[in-house]
Amino acid sequence: MSSIASEPPPGPFDESALLAEARRTCGLSDFGDEDFRVPLRTLLASLSGEAGLNRDGAAAFHGRIVQSLVTRLRAQDWRARHPEIARETIERPLVIVGMTRTGTTLLQRAIARDRRLYSALDWELREPAPRPGTRFDRPDPRIPDAEERSRLAHETSPELMAIHPGKAHDPEEEILLFEDAFLSHVPEASCYVPSYRAWLDGQDFTPAYDHLKRMLQLLQWQKQRRGERRDRWLLKTPAHLGYLETLFAAFPDAHVVHAHRHPFESVPSGASLNFSIWRMNSDHADPKRVGRQWKQRMAWAVRRALAARDRLPRAESRFTDVWYRDAVADPLAQVERVYAAAGLELDAPARAEMRDWLLRNHTRSRPPVHRYTLEQFGLTREEIREAFADYLARFFPEEPAASEGATG
Repeated sequence: MSSIASEPPPGPFDESALLAEARRTCGLSDFGDEDFRVPLRTLLASLSGEAGLNRDGAAAFHGRIVQSLVTRLRAQDWRARHPEIARETIERPLVIVGMTRTGTTLLQRAIARDRRLYSALDWELREPAPRPGTRFDRPDPRIPDAEERSRLAHETSPELMAIHPGKAHDPEEEILLFEDAFLSHVPEASCYVPSYRAWLDGQDFTPAYDHLKRMLQLLQWQKQRRGERRDRWLLKTPAHLGYLETLFAAFPDAHVVHAHRHPFESVPSGASLNFSIWRMNSDHADPKRVGRQWKQRMAWAVRRALAARDRLPRAESRFTDVWYRDAVADPLAQVERVYAAAGLELDAPARAEMRDWLLRNHTRSRPPVHRYTLEQFGLTREEIREAFADYLARFFPEEPAASEGATG
């Protein structure tokens, strides 16, 4: 008796199966613009062929990709049923950029206490499109799910939470929205995807920024339905550093806060953060590979940022430079500088809210919880000097003394 061999089930990164799963999950079929398909396909090829993911890592990436596709479907549906979303204006955003681990989160979360500014909260960014039937005058069903995810993250990933703490109601990075465009540096910070990483270097990120603007319109529209009406957006994503001209093309009246920290400290700190994620996703994470890759990415981003700042018209009025050690020593003084440059008044209520947050989350002495060295990631001071020579000459003419390790 002959038998007919059955087709093997699709793997976790089969494009057709992922698209079909997303459609089944939400009962929708229109993804809107199809410009995400090539980036998605490139990412999937790298994840399946190079990343060396363990079972948990593969499941995590599979789930994130499906969620991103569901987000695109639901966002397209809401925009189709509510065309007024496309008329929302995103004016004069305050955008915090800088190499990873340069104090951007400290600045963002302090400034976010100003109730005149919109911020994108973690729970909103993890699931930015409302679920079907959402009533904005009732508790949002996305919030308890996000709170549970946050609780589990603190329970299962204490190392990661010590480096970059966060909860469901904290302001977070809009780079999470770039993941939904599949033009994002998040995958390379999470696992080994060299072909996708190399492909990204040559891409025009305009589709990612177009998607970001559409999603901010959707978030703003939701916030207004909940009774939140603010003057401006506060954004923060270190990865904007490599795309400043694209950022200004999308938001011409943005004011950029450029955070600076010596690469001797920021590069191994960022590598340490990434390595903690790689180890969750792969059983073969190599700290020296992470270190080399992260040094290259940060040097690439810094070179592009310096070139953009030299080309952009009126650059001196569009940027405020803030140094990490000044922000740590007196964050409120640096906020005052930012507000003065951006044409904002630091009024008494905002100042009081910021001071209270800083007292509870920054000022009180705490033991160091995140230690790292260049050496543990296969890096030397000499190669950092060489990779960041132009940046150091411009922003750090004096070199810090050597130390056994750094924190933060």
